[in-house]
Amino acid sequence: MRNPPHDPLGSPETEGAASPRDAGSERRCVLTGRNAARDELVRLAVSPDGDVLPDANAKAPGRGAWIGVSRQELEDAIASGRLKGALSRAFKTGALAIPADLPVRLAGALEKALLDRLGLEMRSGRLILGSDRIANDARMGKVAALYHAADAKEDGRRKLDQAWRVGLDEEGSGRHGETLPLDRQALSVALGRENVVHLALADAKSAQRVSVPLARLQMYLGAGEAAPSLSPPAGE
Repeated sequence: MRNPPHDPLGSPETEGAASPRDAGSERRCVLTGRNAARDELVRLAVSPDGDVLPDANAKAPGRGAWIGVSRQELEDAIASGRLKGALSRAFKTGALAIPADLPVRLAGALEKALLDRLGLEMRSGRLILGSDRIANDARMGKVAALYHAADAKEDGRRKLDQAWRVGLDEEGSGRHGETLPLDRQALSVALGRENVVHLALADAKSAQRVSVPLARLQMYLGAGEAAPSLSPPAGE
């Protein structure tokens, strides 16, 4: 079944692997009715048995639905029965099982997706670690994206931000690295390095690949663009 861009469901034939066409296509949030780019929403997969599970990378086969709300809004939608109602209407069935800890599972899955992506960039040699190396590469214009752990000290942030602006010839612009919704311990464990507080990416394509799971996690944690209120989609 192929769903047009405005349908709330993902296509079983194409959701497993995001082609360039799919990456820019729109999906519809089943809770708000809002249409948004595929990379801006989070997918929930539905197993053949009707179990609703997180699909952080939007690659699980079979049926799925998209949401573009924060964790608190998802918790409220589960408690009120709105999520089950929306999924039941979308799939024309009431045989769905939504785990009570779905919000927790989804948070963990989105965090893992981001950390896994960073790990892949590190293994490909595109992730830059270590404050001194980042500062040197940044001043030489060799940094495409700069990130700081959530618990990074302000002094360290300022020094690297300044070095990055120098390398980009953007002094005085106020441009600064992005603060990740992860602390140094989570980054260090995931990347297998000690005390990962700052990290950078060497090329724009790597930055684009990381931006997708990062934006999804930020949106879900309420740190990204504010999600619209949970008003029922038109026609409901």
